[in-house]
Order: sequence, then C-alpha cells, then structure tokens
Amino acid sequence: MTKPCFLTPKRMQPEYPLFIYLPGMDGTGQLLRSQTGGLEVGFDVRCLAIPRDDLTSWENLAASTLELIDGELDRNPHREVYLCGESFGGCLAQLVATIAPKLFDKVILINPASSFHLRSWYEWGAQLIYFTPSFLFDIGALGLLPFLAELSRMTGSDRQELLKTMRSVPPQTVLWRLSLIREFQLAANKLQQVTQPVLLIASGGDKLLPSVAEGQRLASIFPDARMVVLPHSGHACLLETDINLYEILTQENFIQGVFQKCTSLEASN
Repeated sequence: MTKPCFLTPKRMQPEYPLFIYLPGMDGTGQLLRSQTGGLEVGFDVRCLAIPRDDLTSWENLAASTLELIDGELDRNPHREVYLCGESFGGCLAQLVATIAPKLFDKVILINPASSFHLRSWYEWGAQLIYFTPSFLFDIGALGLLPFLAELSRMTGSDRQELLKTMRSVPPQTVLWRLSLIREFQLAANKLQQVTQPVLLIASGGDKLLPSVAEGQRLASIFPDARMVVLPHSGHACLLETDINLYEILTQENFIQGVFQKCTSLEASN
C-alpha cells in the first residue's frame, strides 16, 4: 500500500508561509483546485492525498501527515505553517494540531466532520451502508450529491468533478472512513492545548452535518477561536463559485502576517 503524500503546485514558493490542506472523505486533495490559485497569492500550498486503499487508523494518518510536514520544514524550518482541514480532514487537522500544537501558527477548520455524533440518525445510516451492495455505491453517490453540496452555487464542471471524485473511492474505503468519523472524539482538554488562533468556517446551508452547531461547540473550547458562518453554503463550500477562501482569511485578518512577510521580502529584492 502506498503512503499519503502531498500534492504540490506547479509553482513552488518556499519563501511564503506553508499552507497545508487536509481533504474531505474522498482523500484526493483534488477538489481544492478551484481555491488554489487564490491561496497561492500568499501561500506555498500543499494538499494531502490519501491513497484510495488506505485503511489505516487516525493515529497513523496523523503520523504520516506530520512526517510530510516535517519534510517540508526541513528545507525551510523558519516559515509559518497554516493547517487547514475540511470535513473528514477537519477531524484529522484537530488530531494533528493536538499532537504537535507548537508546529502550527494558525488553524482553519471548515465544516469539520467531528459533528457526526450530533446527528444520531446518521449512526443508523452508517450501519445500513455496510449492507449495501458495492454496485449500488455509484447510485448512492448521485443521491448524496444534493446533501453534500449546494448544487445551484456550483458550476456544471465542478458538479461533475465532485461526483466523479466521490465515485472514485472504493466502497470498502468509504466504509472505513465512515467508521473513523463515527469513532472520532477528542477531549476538550486536548483541544485546549491548541492556543494558536483557530478560524472555524461553517456552512449555514449544510444539509449533511450540523456544521454551525459544531463550530459553536469548538469555538467554546479552543482558547483563541473565531467563527465565520457562510449562510447559504452547503457542506462542500469550497467548490462554490462565490466562495474564495483566501478572501475569507483576508477579511477575518487571519493572514495579516503573510502580507507583512511578503512585503518585506519584495522590499529586500
């Protein structure tokens, strides 16, 4: 089995802060592509890609992620590191941040799937999936699409890409990652060790998970947290044409240090 790796952009920017993106349950990292151009204005972006046959534990995924980040910092140990996790990746980001809280300068959590336990009927649904024949998963992916995304806010090509990505994950991997989400739980005292600024982005129109309620819960736990609600967005908000993650970070003054660093670098050249 291959190991998780980082997808790297065509243009490497080692003088910029490192932006680590941990993806949703598909694990591909490909669905960030609509946001990458904007983020590259101020970041050196890396997307975690988890192999489709990866059936390892949360602990192993966290260890692999930290190993990859350490490898990036070996080449440039003094730059800032921003950790961003979405949905499934939002759970992984919480775990990674609690294991190495001093490694990251800022943390961004987008509709983290740690809210799974807040909807008890999902537990029943997750159990039923185990009895679903594998050939029905393609049909199920199509039926899940309106819950996963606000389709009217996406381009046709992004809708097709999302469906294609969902169908690319083998049924046994879907089941395994669902089981990871079901068992995911971090004690409040662990999360409170993350004293760096945390930005919680929650979609008000999320039909899949109670992301606003989870954002509020986490905001009450992290020592330094703020929350942004996207009132009309669905769970997969980063695929929506009106959502620009870099602009959100800018509006929330969450990357002010990036601008200062970039300005000083340009002045010295």
